[in-house]
Amino acid sequence: MNREKAKLMQAEVCKTAKDMSESGLVAGTWGNISARIDEDYMVITPSGMDYSRLYPEQMVIVNMNTLEYEGNLKPSIEAVVHSAIYKDRPEVNGVVHTHSTYALTVATARKEIPPICDDQVQILGGSVRLAGYTMPGTKEMAAEVVKALKERAGALIANHGAITVGRTVAEAFTGSNVLEKAAQVYINSMAIGGPTEISQEDIDFFHDFFLNKYGQGK
Repeated sequence: MNREKAKLMQAEVCKTAKDMSESGLVAGTWGNISARIDEDYMVITPSGMDYSRLYPEQMVIVNMNTLEYEGNLKPSIEAVVHSAIYKDRPEVNGVVHTHSTYALTVATARKEIPPICDDQVQILGGSVRLAGYTMPGTKEMAAEVVKALKERAGALIANHGAITVGRTVAEAFTGSNVLEKAAQVYINSMAIGGPTEISQEDIDFFHDFFLNKYGQGK
């Protein structure tokens, strides 16, 4: 393992955890964030600790194959979910799990979010699927989440919350904000007759644009 990269990922995960807490996407110590170090190791937030008081060195280094970890702090109980995502999606380098209000509202109704917002389909890849209800931090949850994330960068977890992935931690965090907004728009639109979905042709165009052309130098 590259220790310098591990330190950089610890700092990024810690900063993002503080940003997530301040954004209102989580309450208390709920939610978790991780970053890939390499094909065998990741960094993840510790279990049950106040985000505002975290330091980078407290971010836990976890072996994704064995779930063994370094140091005295226990990793998030959902390390098994994060590791399963990284093993299934080699292009993913950041994972953000939230319990945000609107996403959780849709998740408790056990519905998906149809493809209704331009930024949603650009960043998340289309509709936001629902992972089936399972006990948190289990292999069963990991399997449901991996399935719901196929060809997507965001998913809901029934009665639990939302999860997003990205090529970087920052991209995954942006996805969390976009997913929460899409959930709010979906709920609001149902009050005025329901949303009109974006076509698959346009979804494919927007998502490809985001992945390959959006931003400077592409």
